[in-house]
Amino acid sequence: MTGFGDNGVATRRAALALIGAGALAVGGVASARAATGDDEVLTEAKVLRDPDTPVAGNPGGNITIVEWSDYNCPYCRKLEPELRQVVQDDGKVRLVMKDWPILGPVSVTAARTALAAKFQDKYPQAHDAMMGVSSRLTEPRINELLAAAGVDMDRLKRDLTGHAKDIDAILKRNNEQAEAFGFRGTPAFIVGKYRVPGVLSMAEFEQVIADARKAKMN
Repeated sequence: MTGFGDNGVATRRAALALIGAGALAVGGVASARAATGDDEVLTEAKVLRDPDTPVAGNPGGNITIVEWSDYNCPYCRKLEPELRQVVQDDGKVRLVMKDWPILGPVSVTAARTALAAKFQDKYPQAHDAMMGVSSRLTEPRINELLAAAGVDMDRLKRDLTGHAKDIDAILKRNNEQAEAFGFRGTPAFIVGKYRVPGVLSMAEFEQVIADARKAKMN
């Protein structure tokens, strides 16, 4: 997991924590407040159903995974194909993708660029292009990758400017939620009622999804 001075891969036993009162309640995410403000940031609507946040997998799935990631995070890149395979194989998982750029200015540029691509329905292409590289991103490399992925770069520039406030508001919400959940780095996840601050294997993801379904029934 990459983050604020934190490195290492958490085991499932160490990483999994059933979210308690104040962060998750039976039936969904309950009200909680960010450490830095009075606004409610962990409501079910804002965490699971933010209409401005991209969604992959099955939009009608019976379990939601929320992922906070950074395009310059090597653990995020390593995990991406495995997570997508688990989501595809399961067929009933809704994957909410929250950009959380915590690794420097270029990470912020990458996140803003991906979210701007959403306005031309190219967020998946932008996301996959930047997650699919092995080297650290630079601004010229971001532009090169997105252009190769079929993103209209002229429109992208217009949307970065025209939707700047909307994009910054999304990133602010994502950051507030991650901090309120106590995440210290990327990647980080909510799987049903479970908080997963770290990297899991495919088998471990499959198990926590199964655990989340059982918890949902209780």
